[in-house]
Amino acid sequence: MHIETDATQHLQRAAKAGRDAARVLARSSAALRNAALAAMAGALRDHRDAIATANDADTAAFQGSNAFRDRLTLNPARIEAMAKGLEDVAALPDPLDRTLADWTRPNGLRIQRLATPIGVIGMIYESRPNVGADASALCLKSGNAVILRGGSDSANSAKAINIALQQGLESVGLPPACIQVAPNADRAYVAAMLAGAGLLDLIIPRGGKSLVERVQREARVPVLAHAEGLCHTYIHEAADPAMARAIVANAKMRRTGICGATETLLIDRTIAAAQLPRIVADLRALGCDFRADAQARMVVPDLPAATEADFDTEWLDSVLSIAVVDGIDHALAHIAKHGSEHTDAIVTADPEIAQQFLRGVDSAVALWNASTQFCDGAEFGFGAEIGIATGRIHARGPVGLEQLTTYRYTIVGTGQIRP
Repeated sequence: MHIETDATQHLQRAAKAGRDAARVLARSSAALRNAALAAMAGALRDHRDAIATANDADTAAFQGSNAFRDRLTLNPARIEAMAKGLEDVAALPDPLDRTLADWTRPNGLRIQRLATPIGVIGMIYESRPNVGADASALCLKSGNAVILRGGSDSANSAKAINIALQQGLESVGLPPACIQVAPNADRAYVAAMLAGAGLLDLIIPRGGKSLVERVQREARVPVLAHAEGLCHTYIHEAADPAMARAIVANAKMRRTGICGATETLLIDRTIAAAQLPRIVADLRALGCDFRADAQARMVVPDLPAATEADFDTEWLDSVLSIAVVDGIDHALAHIAKHGSEHTDAIVTADPEIAQQFLRGVDSAVALWNASTQFCDGAEFGFGAEIGIATGRIHARGPVGLEQLTTYRYTIVGTGQIRP
């Protein structure tokens, strides 16, 4: 109880400071927020040695898989990418300088719908420390304060990054409370955030299935949900074979630990015998393992057998589930049964089939002749992302600046009174 009380009291203080900071941000100019982002990028570069040392401590203590170790690791290129990401966000249009609608009523009242910040956002994430920098950049640019709670695996990295970001804020005169981190990775702090109605305006979970399910189950604050990335690539019989091989290899193996990585390959029965052995050979050369249904194992007999549960598994590792399907209807049915409505792709030269697929999958992102790993805020031109929303309210797909705003109305009259 003592830990929970401490967590609640800390959150109350942090949320109050964040609310005050959010009011400052909401009134700030785009030029000031952009200057802050530039200063934060510079501070990340100035602190890169301290960030690398903190990250070394995190990776030395880490005992998980190589794929998750990759998510945790910050090398010089990734630290520079974090800094560049802040500069990319600064270069984007101001999301608050938008009139979403403007109309005049018959009685002469002019009504405008205007973009406005959400307020104070709570971000709960796990092992990827760069998420904190991306979230901070997007929240700041969109006029929101943010309280970050990272996982225990990346605690040292998160604190080192936050020190740099707050230094950048202070250098341009913005409150450091615009960006805060939890004092520790204790689960009690998550509980305090989930119970933080009136303190936080929105919670964004970014992590594994168990984290997202807990947040959705327990939160007393609105949640922008990010479900697991159980992504599919479907090779239709009209696919160009070379294109299909290149896309599958990239979609699965470019980075296996990200939510946009393909976890299941679907391939039409009519082309399986000709193309599946080549695809498997390509992936094996890259270090991939497999779980395959009976039809796929008839084509490549040494593939390990898949269980039904394998097709419901987000591997986040060098493992690919494979199923042979009888055309697009069978492929869409498989995705509807096993997918998570995150990201799904088709490879085909038939535009009618492609449009049937794009309309038929109920995913946040659907692709035609492209890797599922393009489901990423930076690739969408958002500069960065705070997560991939798979819910049906407010936002879907990569969450960037626009998705971190809400709206309000202003009404201008000339003395009208209501009859």
